[in-house]
Amino acid sequence: MGLKKLAAKVADYNARLDRGAAGKIKPGHVRKVLRKLTRKSEELEQEIAATTDPDRKASLAIKLDVARQHIERAKWLLEQLD
Repeated sequence: MGLKKLAAKVADYNARLDRGAAGKIKPGHVRKVLRKLTRKSEELEQEIAATTDPDRKASLAIKLDVARQHIERAKWLLEQLD
Protein backbone atom coordinates (compact mmCIF):
# COMPACT_ATOMS: atom_id res chain seq x y z
CA MET A 1 0.00 0.00 0.00
CA GLY A 2 1.43 3.32 -1.06
CA LEU A 3 1.28 6.54 0.86
CA LYS A 4 -1.55 7.86 -1.34
CA LYS A 5 -3.71 4.91 -0.43
CA LEU A 6 -2.72 5.29 3.22
CA ALA A 7 -3.65 8.98 3.10
CA ALA A 8 -7.06 8.03 1.71
CA LYS A 9 -7.54 5.55 4.53
CA VAL A 10 -6.61 8.24 7.08
CA ALA A 11 -9.12 10.61 5.49
CA ASP A 12 -11.78 7.89 5.70
CA TYR A 13 -10.82 7.28 9.33
CA ASN A 14 -11.15 11.01 10.11
CA ALA A 15 -14.64 11.01 8.58
CA ARG A 16 -15.63 8.01 10.71
CA LEU A 17 -14.10 9.69 13.76
CA ASP A 18 -16.20 12.81 13.13
CA ARG A 19 -19.33 10.66 12.91
CA GLY A 20 -18.41 8.91 16.16
CA ALA A 21 -18.00 5.57 14.42
CA ALA A 22 -14.31 5.15 15.30
CA GLY A 23 -12.04 5.61 18.30
CA LYS A 24 -9.18 8.08 18.25
CA ILE A 25 -5.74 6.77 17.33
CA LYS A 26 -3.28 7.80 20.01
CA PRO A 27 0.31 8.71 19.10
CA GLY A 28 1.53 6.47 21.92
CA HIS A 29 -0.05 3.46 20.27
CA VAL A 30 1.67 4.25 16.98
CA ARG A 31 5.02 4.70 18.78
CA LYS A 32 4.58 1.31 20.45
CA VAL A 33 3.95 -0.39 17.10
CA LEU A 34 6.89 1.50 15.58
CA ARG A 35 9.20 0.16 18.31
CA LYS A 36 7.97 -3.39 17.65
CA LEU A 37 8.47 -3.02 13.91
CA THR A 38 11.98 -1.64 14.40
CA ARG A 39 12.89 -4.52 16.69
CA LYS A 40 11.48 -7.05 14.19
CA SER A 41 13.44 -5.42 11.37
CA GLU A 42 16.67 -5.70 13.36
CA GLU A 43 15.95 -9.36 14.14
CA LEU A 44 15.35 -10.10 10.46
CA GLU A 45 18.62 -8.38 9.50
CA GLN A 46 20.50 -10.53 12.04
CA GLU A 47 18.80 -13.69 10.82
CA ILE A 48 19.65 -12.85 7.21
CA ALA A 49 23.30 -12.39 8.17
CA ALA A 50 23.35 -15.72 10.03
CA THR A 51 21.57 -17.80 7.38
CA THR A 52 23.43 -19.58 4.60
CA ASP A 53 20.40 -21.04 2.78
CA PRO A 54 19.71 -18.80 -0.25
CA ASP A 55 15.97 -19.62 -0.28
CA ARG A 56 15.65 -18.71 3.38
CA LYS A 57 17.59 -15.47 2.80
CA ALA A 58 15.22 -14.53 -0.02
CA SER A 59 12.20 -15.21 2.16
CA LEU A 60 13.65 -13.16 5.01
CA ALA A 61 14.54 -10.32 2.64
CA ILE A 62 10.90 -10.10 1.56
CA LYS A 63 9.78 -9.98 5.19
CA LEU A 64 12.37 -7.30 5.91
CA ASP A 65 11.12 -5.21 3.00
CA VAL A 66 7.55 -5.44 4.29
CA ALA A 67 8.67 -4.47 7.80
CA ARG A 68 10.51 -1.43 6.42
CA GLN A 69 7.41 -0.37 4.47
CA HIS A 70 5.33 -0.62 7.63
CA ILE A 71 7.92 1.46 9.50
CA GLU A 72 7.64 4.18 6.86
CA ARG A 73 3.86 4.16 7.15
CA ALA A 74 3.96 4.28 10.94
CA LYS A 75 6.32 7.27 10.83
CA TRP A 76 4.04 9.03 8.34
CA LEU A 77 0.98 8.34 10.49
CA LEU A 78 2.75 9.61 13.58
CA GLU A 79 3.56 12.87 11.79
CA GLN A 80 -0.13 13.21 10.86
CA LEU A 81 -1.23 12.67 14.45
CA ASP A 82 1.20 15.11 16.08
